[in-house]
Amino acid sequence: MRVLHVNKYLYRRGGAEGYLLDLAALQRAAGDTVAYFGMTHPENETPLPYAGHFPAEVELEPAPSGLRPRATAAARMFWSPSSRRGLARVIEEFRPDVLHLHNIYHQLSPSVLAAARSAGVPCLLTMHDYKLACPSYQLLDQGRPCQACVTGGPLQAARRRCKDGSLSRSALLAVESWLHRELHAYDPVQVFVSPSEFLADVMRRAGVYPDRLRVVNHFVDLTGIAAKEQPGGGVVFAGRLAPEKGVDVLVEAVAALPDGVPVDIAGDGPARPALEALAARRVPGRIRFHGRLDKARLHELVRSAAVVAVPSRWHENQPMAVLEAYACGVPVVTTDLGGLPELVEPGVDGTTVAADDAAALAAALGELVADPVRAFEMGRAGRARVARDFAPQLHLDRIRELYHHAAKTVPARNRRVPSPVGAAPSGANATRDGGAAR
Repeated sequence: MRVLHVNKYLYRRGGAEGYLLDLAALQRAAGDTVAYFGMTHPENETPLPYAGHFPAEVELEPAPSGLRPRATAAARMFWSPSSRRGLARVIEEFRPDVLHLHNIYHQLSPSVLAAARSAGVPCLLTMHDYKLACPSYQLLDQGRPCQACVTGGPLQAARRRCKDGSLSRSALLAVESWLHRELHAYDPVQVFVSPSEFLADVMRRAGVYPDRLRVVNHFVDLTGIAAKEQPGGGVVFAGRLAPEKGVDVLVEAVAALPDGVPVDIAGDGPARPALEALAARRVPGRIRFHGRLDKARLHELVRSAAVVAVPSRWHENQPMAVLEAYACGVPVVTTDLGGLPELVEPGVDGTTVAADDAAALAAALGELVADPVRAFEMGRAGRARVARDFAPQLHLDRIRELYHHAAKTVPARNRRVPSPVGAAPSGANATRDGGAAR
């Protein structure tokens, strides 16, 4: 099968990109031919044979300065002719059997779906956040959990000024979401995949194509991921350093942990300077910030810990930080929001606590650090669960099944028959594209 993955960024920026790249590697290993379409970006992985067709880079966080750049960026959020043209050319050259879409919002826009519909290519979209129900992605209103738009409609975002307290920014996002709904911009997607039951329930309540929703957990390939070999260690956080991740709560919790407990924070993001300043003020010398680490170094750091902290204050979907902690044989302490409770069996492979409660977080972390043997056994239970419920082949089989389902539901006049695994398309471009995409 020939799979074209579509995402605005094509490097390991976050969980969505990590999933995309890991799934693509899994598909190639299984004999599929894979290519990518996204936005031009200096950090994109290489080689990307179709990069010449990508739309230009635009950064929206922070918003560009100047009236004209801001207007151009805002217009692209609603509809991007360059994204539609570029994807149409890639479809023509690569001849995919299916488009697997991920985060296409804003920088690419649903204009790419118009290109797919014109070409008769079936579409599957994996939802990595709440954008289709919440204009600002995260079910947050100025940092506090909120679901007003889920049942009240996207214009609630403007009324509540939920995007940074700004009426203009909130209104822009609200109108964008409202207009895309009114225009049925996402109709060309045959299957919407939710990694968690929580996210799927949010989408159902928001009326986001409930008949097309399917729940498919993420996966973790245990091949090459060694398990922790002996008890002991401190606390690790791994993830993007942004306010919704609650790392400031972890810093406050460290103040209640015994002296000498090592605490490591891996990752980068806009909140890093403030977090480093908070740590220097509240717990000087007790937290080490490592920045962004590659997978091998990150797994080594996780294995050195007794427990991984996931102190999120937003409704996480299905964060890979939890699954990769389990893969390394380390238990987790998470908050009780979103899809996190689906991943934790309290007392077996982890613990859940209330969000924004530094005392509760410190107590749960301290309990596992003080009992390294119990923590070690819980980590082993987590790894066994990953092997059983999040195996790569289970995930690949389910995704392929949904690809074929998507192909069957494309209008008959446009329907394409998927290529067999590993097959190249017919036509003059078959040899060139089949090789280049690898």
